[in-house]
Amino acid sequence: MRFTPMTTLTAVATIMTAGTAMADCGIESGRVAILSNDFPALHAMAEGAAECASGTVEVTANQTTEHRDLQVAALTANPAEYTAAIVANSSIVPLLNEGLIRPLDDLIAQYAPDLPMTNRITIDGQVMAVAFMANAQHLFLRSDILEQVGAEQPTTYEEVLEVLAAVREAGIMEHPWAMNTGSGWNLGEEFVNMYMGFGGDLFEPGTAMPAINNETGLATLQMLAALNEYANPDFLTFDSNATQALWESGELAAAYMWGSRGGGILDDENSTPEITGATVLTAAPTVGGGDIPASTLWWDGFTIAANISDEDAAATFQALMHGLRPEVISANNDAAVWLMPGYTPGAPAAGVAATAQAGTRPYPMLPYVGLMHTALGNELAQFLQGEESAEQALADVEAAYTAAAREQGFLQ
Repeated sequence: MRFTPMTTLTAVATIMTAGTAMADCGIESGRVAILSNDFPALHAMAEGAAECASGTVEVTANQTTEHRDLQVAALTANPAEYTAAIVANSSIVPLLNEGLIRPLDDLIAQYAPDLPMTNRITIDGQVMAVAFMANAQHLFLRSDILEQVGAEQPTTYEEVLEVLAAVREAGIMEHPWAMNTGSGWNLGEEFVNMYMGFGGDLFEPGTAMPAINNETGLATLQMLAALNEYANPDFLTFDSNATQALWESGELAAAYMWGSRGGGILDDENSTPEITGATVLTAAPTVGGGDIPASTLWWDGFTIAANISDEDAAATFQALMHGLRPEVISANNDAAVWLMPGYTPGAPAAGVAATAQAGTRPYPMLPYVGLMHTALGNELAQFLQGEESAEQALADVEAAYTAAAREQGFLQ
C-alpha cells in the first residue's frame, strides 16, 4: 500500500488559502449514518452534516470512544450499518484490509473537484479518505504551578519527572500527572509514542517481524512506569475524556493529551479562569537524549462504506463536505487543527504545531500495525501494575503479536 498523507503541518497554510469549491447540500435523497470518535471537532462536523437532513434525507451519527471496536463489524454488514467512518492513520488500516471502504475519486470529481491533493489520502493510486484535521499528543502545563516550584517549562521527559517530583514534594498535589493510559488502545498508543521518541521502530525494516523486545522497549516501559508513579492509581482507566476532566477540575500540573482537546480545555466551560489562564500547550517532550518529540503525527479524515448504495454514498459525501465547509470550520476554529479552508491557527493549535515542527514521526500506516497496537494495549497493564517484569511484558507482546500476524498471513 502506498499512502500519501500529510506527514507534517506544513501543508496547513496552503490549504487555508486554497479556494476549495465546497458542495452545498442539494441532496435529493439518501441515508447518511456517521460513526466517529467523540470530541468537539467531530461534533461540529456531524452537526454541519445534519443540516442536510430532510424528508428524503436521513442523517444520524454515533459518536463514541468505542468507534474503533465497532467499525469493522458495522461496515461488514450488507448494507453497512454506517455509511461513513471517521478514521485516523491506524484505524483506516483494518477497513482497507477487509475491503470495507470505497474509493472516493468519482465523488470528489463530481462534488469537490478543487479539493487540494493534501487532503486526499491516496492508497495504490485511489483516494480512500479525505483528511480534514491534524492531531498529535503533546504536553499541557500549568504555568502557575511551575512558578510555585521554581521550574522552567520541561522539554524532556526527564525534566517532566523532575517537575512532578517538585510538585509532590511541595505538597501541592500528590498525583500531578496524567496521560491516556487506559488499558487497550490508549495504552498501546502511549507505548508507540514513547518508543518512537527513543528512536525505535516497531518492526524490522521492510518486514512484519516485531522489533520491540529489546533495550529500547525496556527503556520505554521504565519511563512509562516512572511517569505513572505520579498519576492517580486508577491510571489504567484513563482515556481522553478522563484526562480532560482531571485537567479542567484543577487536579493536574502536567499532562500528555491530544491536541484536539486543546479547544475544550482552553474555553470557559467546565473549568475556571485561573486554570484556563495558566494552561500552556507546548510540544511533546523528547526522551532519552533524542532530538524528536516522543509522539506521533496523525490525520483524521472520513471514509465511505463499500457496502452501501451509490445513492447513499453520494449523499454521505455531500453531507460530510457540507459539515466541513468554511463557515463550520471558522465557527469552530479552535476545536482542532483543521486542514480545511476557513481555519486560522490559534492557541489550541500551538502544541500540535510545535510537535510537528520539531520533526515528530507520523504514526506508521502498515497493514499489520494494528495487530502490534492491540498486543501492546492488552499485554502491558500487568507490568504497570507491578505484577510482572518489563522483560516478561515485552515477551508477552511479542508472542501475542506473532500469533496474530501468523493467523492473518503476515508472518510464516
